[in-house]
Amino acid sequence: MSRYIITVDFKLKPGGRNDFMPLMLANARASLEKEAGCEVFDVLTDQSDPQRICLYEVYRDAAAFQAHLDSAHFGIFDRESAPYVERKTVREFTLEYPLRR
Repeated sequence: MSRYIITVDFKLKPGGRNDFMPLMLANARASLEKEAGCEVFDVLTDQSDPQRICLYEVYRDAAAFQAHLDSAHFGIFDRESAPYVERKTVREFTLEYPLRR
């Protein structure tokens, strides 16, 4: 069973973390609570650079990710977090061989 994986690498502007993180966490929680196709939404912090945040998101398929992009909560997050983001890199993957304990 394959899954659609998204990673997002944010480099925040200096001093932007305190305003960015509540927006990010609200978006992550809403995604898990309101989107049936969102299975995982992890928010990671780079241990050597707290201004760098990475997301690891797992969706049932590409359509579920598109539903995420079309959601009201993502629109709010995207708009309100933009002033704190210096750079954002999105990558798309297919999970083909899940190996878990």
